[in-house]
Amino acid sequence: MAFGTEKRVFAGTAQQAAIDEGLRAYMLRVYNYMTIGLVVTGFIALLTASSPAAMNTIYGTPLKWVVMLAPLGFVMFLSFGLHRMSFMTAQAVFWAFCTAMGVSLSYIFMVYTGGSIARVFFITAGSFAGLSLYGYTTKKDLSGMRTFLMMGLIGIIIASIVNIFMVSSALHFAISVIGVLVFAGLTAYDTQNIKNEYSEFHDRETAGKLAIMGSLRLYLDFINLFIMLLRLFGNRG
Repeated sequence: MAFGTEKRVFAGTAQQAAIDEGLRAYMLRVYNYMTIGLVVTGFIALLTASSPAAMNTIYGTPLKWVVMLAPLGFVMFLSFGLHRMSFMTAQAVFWAFCTAMGVSLSYIFMVYTGGSIARVFFITAGSFAGLSLYGYTTKKDLSGMRTFLMMGLIGIIIASIVNIFMVSSALHFAISVIGVLVFAGLTAYDTQNIKNEYSEFHDRETAGKLAIMGSLRLYLDFINLFIMLLRLFGNRG
């Protein structure tokens, strides 16, 4: 009887170890996609900013609106069409989105000094790593934060649109401060959510597409946190 109990305990422990190993591999895949996506975005942004002809073509013409809105189009296309896509298609859309985001972010090199961009990037990376680690390891259920974070996100979007016409420095500062808090919370929340979405029963295709979506969510958290911090601490050129 005791031997049978020990066998069941051992089997349960082995199964849990296999699940934990699969989860670690899955999360590593998510982080790898996100990191490579950020590298692609940074490279394209720097490449675009280093070309006066490209910058004049983009920001000296109505093309700037296409460049600004293109990343949003990719996000919506990927979010709403994921279940109909193959993994390879989803991956291609993700890389195209990262490229479009790089072109869109090239404007920061016109506004801020290169040194302050680098400094804020490393501050963002350190903050993101800590927040994501907390979301991954905490036993606390962060789902209760969802309503607050979504309300904050909607408020930021509305206030940002309003400030296009008002051009208020006080509102700009408030949006940036609230944005840091919201995207810091989303980093921890999304990490826990991505972790909870993992299942050892997902087939390779489904797991791959979920990893792409998870990396997109964390990528957006990182980029938005970076932009908000840059608004607060970046030195204008």
